[in-house]
Amino acid sequence: MATTLHVDDGAGRAPALRLAPTVSARRAFGEIPPPALVLLGIISVQVGAALATHLFGTVGSLGTVSLRIFFAAAVLMLAWRPSPRLTRRTWAVIAGYGVTLGAMNLCFYLALARIPLGVAVTIEFLGPLAVALLGSRRWLDGLWALLAAGGVVLLMDAGGGGLDLVGILLALAAGTCWGVYILAGAALGRHTTAGNGLALGMAVAALMVVPFGIAQGGTALLRPWVLAAGLGVALMSSVIPYSLELEALRKIPPRVFGILMSLEPAVAALVGLVVLGESLHWPQWLAVLCVAAASVGASLKAKAER
Repeated sequence: MATTLHVDDGAGRAPALRLAPTVSARRAFGEIPPPALVLLGIISVQVGAALATHLFGTVGSLGTVSLRIFFAAAVLMLAWRPSPRLTRRTWAVIAGYGVTLGAMNLCFYLALARIPLGVAVTIEFLGPLAVALLGSRRWLDGLWALLAAGGVVLLMDAGGGGLDLVGILLALAAGTCWGVYILAGAALGRHTTAGNGLALGMAVAALMVVPFGIAQGGTALLRPWVLAAGLGVALMSSVIPYSLELEALRKIPPRVFGILMSLEPAVAALVGLVVLGESLHWPQWLAVLCVAAASVGASLKAKAER
């Protein structure tokens, strides 16, 4: 469970609403080229997702996502200390953002329990890609959409019945939420300042997700090693990549950032292979490349329109 295509991830992945890195961290980041920062952020998100799957056997997918969202919310609330004194309109925007964020993460982690990481991320990536192409009337953008659709067809065919249909539908639902999340994140940026809206939105997501996690994980959620692992997943999947991506965005245009983020489906497939031993067939690798190429094309379109 995150580019100009997904304004992460991921669990609260809005470049304009990142957790600000410390001064010492920024000095260290300053020595690293921006493309490397983006790549490290992508790897951190996907490794965090891969490590999260190891908690599934103890607290389930719902328990795992609740730990991630809870700890991410706690870190953000401590970092920003937002005031609850907001207008009703602002709270409505925050609530919509938080509910979308929670639904996106619930669907993605439920999908991870059924299909490989690389497949889940590739399908989910269709959400921000659709937003990037939304409203376009250029014939070239139609080709990018067809290329992405072809990638999905390849994923289905290559599964040979081995891919879980429910898992695919959950990944599509996560992608749909990701697309809505982009629009909600943009509205959040207009109505709140700095990371205050993100912190409150993450808290709303936690209120939504944690009851599901408690229902599935029960008292196992309170085991010390489970809490430590949940904190680690939150750091790997949220705090670290957000800081890395924010520093990269200080140095490179958003369109370049979007093109680099198009590597995410391929990185997810590689992490799934190395960390989880989830091997993909060559048609599935081709499908991943199709979606990544369509994402690059959409980002280049945004560059041409600027």
